Amino acid sequence: PCSSWAGTAGVPAERVAAHGPGRVNVIGEHTDYNDGLCLPFAIGRGVTVTGEPLFGWRIEAVAADIGEEDSFEPRGIMPKPGWRAFVRGVAAELQAAGSPLRGTRLEIAGDLPRGAGLGSSAAMCVALALTLLGREPPDRRELARLCSQVERRWAGADTGLLDQLAVLLAEADHALRLDLRDLSATPVPVELGDWTLAVLDSGAGREHSASGYNERRAECRAACDQLGLPSLRSAAAEDVARLPAPLDARVRHVVSENGRVEEAVSALQTGDLEWLGRLLDASHASLREDYEVSTPEVERAVEACREAGAAGARVMGGGFGGSVLALYPPGAEPVPGSLTVEPGPAARLI
Repeated sequence: PCSSWAGTAGVPAERVAAHGPGRVNVIGEHTDYNDGLCLPFAIGRGVTVTGEPLFGWRIEAVAADIGEEDSFEPRGIMPKPGWRAFVRGVAAELQAAGSPLRGTRLEIAGDLPRGAGLGSSAAMCVALALTLLGREPPDRRELARLCSQVERRWAGADTGLLDQLAVLLAEADHALRLDLRDLSATPVPVELGDWTLAVLDSGAGREHSASGYNERRAECRAACDQLGLPSLRSAAAEDVARLPAPLDARVRHVVSENGRVEEAVSALQTGDLEWLGRLLDASHASLREDYEVSTPEVERAVEACREAGAAGARVMGGGFGGSVLALYPPGAEPVPGSLTVEPGPAARLI
C-alpha cells in the first residue's frame, strides 16, 4: 500500500508539490484497452498540484485556473462532477489502497488544455496522487492502475492505461513503446532533426464519458465475445470477416493499428521520418473510417495541417474532437496556433 503524509504528534507534514505532464501519442489509438501497443511521450506542459498541510482531516481543493473550490472529509467521500471528481476520486482510491490522508489544502494549476487529447485528466490525477502521497510511490505501474480506476469509477470514462503509464514512465528525448498486455515500456529515441511534431486543437472539445468512447470499448468487448478471445490483441486480420458490422471495422482498426506502432518504432529507429508521416496518415484514415471517431472539425484541422506541408497528420487521443498531431518536414511551418511538442520527463515531485 502507498504511504500517507508523514506527521508526528498531530503535526501535519510539510508543503509538497508534484507535476504531471501531458502526453502525446505518436501512434496507437484505442489499442490500450485492447491489450495492444502504443507509442506515447510526455510533453513539457502539464498540471502542477501544491499541497499545504492543514490541522484536522478536511481536504480543501482550489482549481486556480477557473477560480473554483471544493472541500470534503476523507471519510465517506461522495462523488461530484467535473474536476472535483478527480480530486475526490484520487483521495478515495488512495485510502482504499491503504493510505489514510491528513488535512490538506490542494491548489491545482497548469497550462494543459482540457479536452484536447493531451491527457489532461491523467496529468491531474497523477499530480494529485503524488502530492497526497508526499513521496515517490513504491510502484509507478500500480499508481497508474489506481489513477485509471479514478477515471472509471469517479469520472465515468472507461479508459485504458495509456495516459497514466505515459505520464508516469516517460523518459526525456524518448517515446515509449508500451505493450498493454504485459505493461512493458521500451524507450525509443526520438531524433527529429529539422523535422517538427506539432499539435493543433480542432476546436471541438470532448469528454470521454460523454462521447462514443465508452461505446467503442463495449463494441470491442462484444467482438471478443463473438471471437472467443480474451482481448483483441489476440485477433488477426482473418478474424475481421467473421464479424458483423460495425464490429468488423473496429477489429480491423485495432489489428492494423498495432502493426503501425511496430512500423513507427522502426521508422524512428532508422530515422525514416517520411515513413512515419505516411503511418500517421494511415492511422487517421483507419480512425476515421473503421473506428469512426473523427468529426468535421477534426477533418478541417487535418486538412489545414496538410495544406501547411505536413508529411502526415491524424486525430489524437480518444477522438470525437480534440487535437490533431502533425509531422512537418524541414522548411514547413506548423499551422498558426499549433503547439510544438518534444519528449519530456515523467511526472515528478518538485
